[in-house]
Amino acid sequence: MAYVPRFFLSMAIVLVAFAVVTYASTGSVATTAIQTLICAVLIQVGYFIAVLYLTWRVSKARKAKAGHLTTDLEKASAKVPVSMNEPGHSQP
Repeated sequence: MAYVPRFFLSMAIVLVAFAVVTYASTGSVATTAIQTLICAVLIQVGYFIAVLYLTWRVSKARKAKAGHLTTDLEKASAKVPVSMNEPGHSQP
């Protein structure tokens, strides 16, 4: 399970480390800012896709489980030999 505060803290640490390495290799503040911004957007897109995937997977599992429950209920109702709408249904 993903926790948002931990994700944002981790993302901030990664972006700071990325910015430091980019600045050390390029020596340009503008290039560092642009590349760090691009990195932040890519991380957010990846996080969004991961959340969509997890949501889809849980939804698929719930639908499959609901389908099995419906099937089990239909099987159980087919086994009842007496209709409750018939007169005298409570007589032995």
